[in-house]
Amino acid sequence: MHVLFPTGRQSEEALKSSLAKVTKFTYEIVVTGEIASFLTPTQLEKLISCGNYDCVVVSGMCTASFEEIDNTADVKIFRGTRHASDMSLCEPLIISGSLSKTKPADELLTEEKKKNALEKLVQSETEADFDFEIRGVKFGKSSRIKVVCEIMDAHTCPNLREKAIAAFDSGADAVDLGFGFDACEADVIRCFEELEDLPFPLSVDTLNPDLIRAALFRADIVFSLTKKTISVLADAVKKSGAVCVLISRDGNSLEETVALAKAHGLTKILADPLLLPPLSKMTESLAGYTKDYGISKVLGCVNVIELTDADSVGMCALLASVASETDCSAVLISEHSDKTSGACFEMRRATEIMALSKGRPYPKDAGIDLFVIKEKRKRHEPSLVYDEIRDAPLPRENLVYDKKGSFRIGIENGYVVAVRHGKAIRGKTWYEVFSAILEEEGVSLLDHAGYLGKELYKAELALRFGRSFEQDGEF
Repeated sequence: MHVLFPTGRQSEEALKSSLAKVTKFTYEIVVTGEIASFLTPTQLEKLISCGNYDCVVVSGMCTASFEEIDNTADVKIFRGTRHASDMSLCEPLIISGSLSKTKPADELLTEEKKKNALEKLVQSETEADFDFEIRGVKFGKSSRIKVVCEIMDAHTCPNLREKAIAAFDSGADAVDLGFGFDACEADVIRCFEELEDLPFPLSVDTLNPDLIRAALFRADIVFSLTKKTISVLADAVKKSGAVCVLISRDGNSLEETVALAKAHGLTKILADPLLLPPLSKMTESLAGYTKDYGISKVLGCVNVIELTDADSVGMCALLASVASETDCSAVLISEHSDKTSGACFEMRRATEIMALSKGRPYPKDAGIDLFVIKEKRKRHEPSLVYDEIRDAPLPRENLVYDKKGSFRIGIENGYVVAVRHGKAIRGKTWYEVFSAILEEEGVSLLDHAGYLGKELYKAELALRFGRSFEQDGEF
């Protein structure tokens, strides 16, 4: 197979260096101008007529359409990677003829790797061994670490059902209802009745034995039993079939609590050595997770993530690796504060990375990741080429308002919204809204158009990253 790679002068060396690794086909690199993405259909048609090629791979950054040439010429035209330094990654796709004619190859590579990873997760979970199963969800042994999302003070939550469903949709395997000291049995019954018909596992989280007993008509998991409450609740818990999470309390060791639970005939049990917050003996408490209690463990991550002023994304990844190394079958997470919004998805993705990384030395290159703002590798673009440069002057202070009128921009229910004169335009992206404004000739000044593009894109970023949006404010 002989392949033509049209490129630009700026990316020629990067492309040569990348393709030097290719061994399964021959190729020719032809410089068509300064920048690879500016390749025109006329240039490409001329190149094809001057050579004997099996296919052409243009830069993934090309903006022109080569559909007409592709339909008439014997040579098929495909999109390569956006960056010349990545072009060698296309080798298997070129050999198999799997490149796209419209989509950059790096998108295909990423999508294919992610697709394979997600398929592998489904297969491995289907085939996994387990200690017990709750409403079709496996816990323990070779199954994936399960994510339990806690809704704190469930009895005071005005939209409990919506929150529970949202947690499940975000990746929770079970939803935990926490009850404070001000809760009563009627509160517990009301909350569990509200969620009774939902198909996923629910758990009750309280030390009060009366509240636990009130929840057993629907609770699948009990957080948490102590040596003191085991004697009181063992028969009721066994009858309900609920899983018990055991903790140490009142000077009793976790080993003693586990032994007592087994003596009372409880078999579906998990140990929680209790992870303490950072700077409050967290490192010391981690030692409890290295012990073998003869049963699987739960890693409670709520205190660590909620009580640290840091993004939850990386903390979830690190805590998931702790859970994996210490053979935990479940992790407890919450989205109690604004800063932990999205933590349920983050922890689910983190546990999936750990599952895909079994048998590997590190949890990386698994096909899925948890990068949100940062990127795994920085791209090295060709240097900018120009003959002269000048500093932009300060913007003029005398603002001229657009005679068409001003827009109020905001975000609402997952949409970017622009409002003027009582009429709103909404879209999922800034460009959808901006295009609609242009379509109805809603802007007459270039600086106003630039301003709208900036603010609309800020609103889209706020949606994408779960941030607040303030028009004219910093992102």
